[in-house]
Amino acid sequence: MEIDHNFYMNLALQEAWKYQVLTYPNPAVGCCVVGKHGEILAVEAHHKAGEPHAEVNALQKAYYQLTNNSEILELFTSHDIHTFLIKNHNNLFNECSVYTTLEPCSHVGKTPSCANLLSSLGVKKVYVGANDFNEEAAQGNEILQNNNIEVETQVLEKECSDLLLPFKNYIKGRFVFFKWAQRLNGTFDQGSISSAESKKQVHLMRDKCDLLIIGGNTVRIDRPTLDARLVNGKAPDVLIISREKEFDKNIPLFGIENRKVFIADNFDVMKHYKNIMIEGGDILYELTKDFVDLYLCYLAPKIGGERAFKNIDDELEILNADKAGEDIIMWMKKAQK
Repeated sequence: MEIDHNFYMNLALQEAWKYQVLTYPNPAVGCCVVGKHGEILAVEAHHKAGEPHAEVNALQKAYYQLTNNSEILELFTSHDIHTFLIKNHNNLFNECSVYTTLEPCSHVGKTPSCANLLSSLGVKKVYVGANDFNEEAAQGNEILQNNNIEVETQVLEKECSDLLLPFKNYIKGRFVFFKWAQRLNGTFDQGSISSAESKKQVHLMRDKCDLLIIGGNTVRIDRPTLDARLVNGKAPDVLIISREKEFDKNIPLFGIENRKVFIADNFDVMKHYKNIMIEGGDILYELTKDFVDLYLCYLAPKIGGERAFKNIDDELEILNADKAGEDIIMWMKKAQK
């Protein structure tokens, strides 16, 4: 039976996109572990900077699937999982293949090297989507090959490279993404639109971003807090884009401790931040389109409202689509013409 390597890599990609931006300042990475007969043993992702990498999470679950030994599920640090697997693998992974969206890391830092772990476990083959361009963590493929593990690269390379776009921009200096929520008829006004699951995800992203940009009219009408209270996270600094500088300081966003709030008619303050989230509608979309890297749309299965995007004739390429509650989530970038 011919194996569809793209199928397994796509599973890893789908899982990784669920954590896009949430792994800042690390890249979003997904991994799929496949057994001897093509059975899926685990599909996992990197969840948060400082926590186990995608390969470690996937191998942890795969070990449990192969042994039913729940002891490994009680381990949470990357070091503990590495140590347990190396000590107890008993060659279980010799016939397994691993699909990872990014070259396994060679670097030993907050977490051990994934390339060293895969080598110690003696996996049969590793399929890699994108090679690591970060010199500190690169050369994992070489480690694997030096340990007689076969490596195949460039599996869904474009898709895996698209997943890394935020990380590439973090390294270069700045990543900017534009988020909005809309109904099926395209409207984005008049009250709450997104599901509870979507709102929680947005709060997780606010917790990771350095600066949140919003329009002055939205602040005056919605009187938002713009924090991450649903996940007990931090409130990012805020840039309000407005020609009028006077605002009611009783609006909740002004009452957050240890937060800087800027009111300006330009985006100069962005140069001091690395991970920037914009929440807005058509006006802010037009004002920021020259420097936005990715777009994130929450599409709710509702009809109503009055105001929709207008006088905009852009084409966007969907990089990933998923669900949060009843909403459809789409990560997009500007289409190449």
